[in-house]
Amino acid sequence: ATPSAAANLRPGAEQKVVFITARVHPGETPSSFVCQGIIDFLVSQHPIAKVLRDHLVFKIAPMLNPDGVYLGNYRCSLMGFDLNRHWANPSPWAHPTLHGVKQLIIEMYNNPKINLEFYIDIHAHSTMMNGFMYGNIFEDEERFQRQAVFPKLLCQNAEDFSYSSTSFNRDAVKAGTGRRFLGGLLNDTSYCYTLEVSFYSYVLGGPTSAVPYTEEAYMKLGRNVARTFLDYYRLNSLVERPLATTPKTR
Repeated sequence: ATPSAAANLRPGAEQKVVFITARVHPGETPSSFVCQGIIDFLVSQHPIAKVLRDHLVFKIAPMLNPDGVYLGNYRCSLMGFDLNRHWANPSPWAHPTLHGVKQLIIEMYNNPKINLEFYIDIHAHSTMMNGFMYGNIFEDEERFQRQAVFPKLLCQNAEDFSYSSTSFNRDAVKAGTGRRFLGGLLNDTSYCYTLEVSFYSYVLGGPTSAVPYTEEAYMKLGRNVARTFLDYYRLNSLVERPLATTPKTR
């Protein structure tokens, strides 16, 4: 590693943080496979993963609703709460995972040495195909446009990700979600998304060419999400590439 590698982990260094959560709805199992793909890629020896680890700090909570998953619930926790509607005021007793994650996010937000740049909450969708994102609506037109950059880059990297299905909204019913609440809390250099992936298929080409999702395809989407940060932060030039063999001349 070069002397500047992992500079973001030196004591007192300024950190750029990407915070990822998944499985707040226990029945949305594809979100776990996407999250697994992200984790496996980031801890691998892949040259891109090494560059990402040197420049970014990834905080990942892969299962926000472990008791609901254990019980086989579809949407709610042990106590019957849809946790993704309680971000505004989570109880340490009734919504402990949300409370803990929110406290950590607020601590990072209040730390002048930490820039919390992304929050991505991974879900699965029962009626739509492909992967796509939900983002927020802002009065500031420039901020709204900047928010579209990451999903556009992801669309270039992942054949199963649809930018046309990606939407930006502020529905009242979604006010208690992680994306909406943190989008209102964090400053204008932070971007908060819900990443949705279909329970069943993605479309390549025409509407008749639906491809069934597999566990591996979900994990590939996760890998592509991770790789997209390389493009977003323009770190491509730092990736070590194998030396090309010189063709023999006669």
